[in-house]
Amino acid sequence: MQRRKKHKQSSEVHLGFQIAPMVDVVFVIMLFFMVLAGSVKVENAHNTKLPGTLELPDPNTIPPDEIAIRIEDDGQVFLNEDPLDNTDTVTPQGKLLPELADNLRLLRETSDASKAEVLVTIYANEQAKYERVVDVLDALSRAKIANVTFQAGAPE
Repeated sequence: MQRRKKHKQSSEVHLGFQIAPMVDVVFVIMLFFMVLAGSVKVENAHNTKLPGTLELPDPNTIPPDEIAIRIEDDGQVFLNEDPLDNTDTVTPQGKLLPELADNLRLLRETSDASKAEVLVTIYANEQAKYERVVDVLDALSRAKIANVTFQAGAPE
């Protein structure tokens, strides 16, 4: 006696829940996020002091003076739009910028007397020689002014 096996039709076949394809998909997604995590840039905090309102403890206190020094392409130096010294950078006297140093020294002494702080911003044109910028920094050093910043472009 031989039994005949009855073959089920494909619509009747139930394979059950297949876990292997689901595991493959999960591993591919996990691999994607692991690779992406390596390219994430970490943002670091920078302690910066932003400009804002100045709190004056005494109404008679004068706010700090801001001085703009501009250096042109030809080496001419301007202190708050006033041309100082000549453009002769060959002679030692031209490199020392005596007129600029004297004006800066007077401004520092005046600010020290009024207990205010002197802020200097240097605006150097793109084609200005670094040597002339160093000459201006030397003049600031001789005037004993330490609060110096650089600004790109021309002063507004």
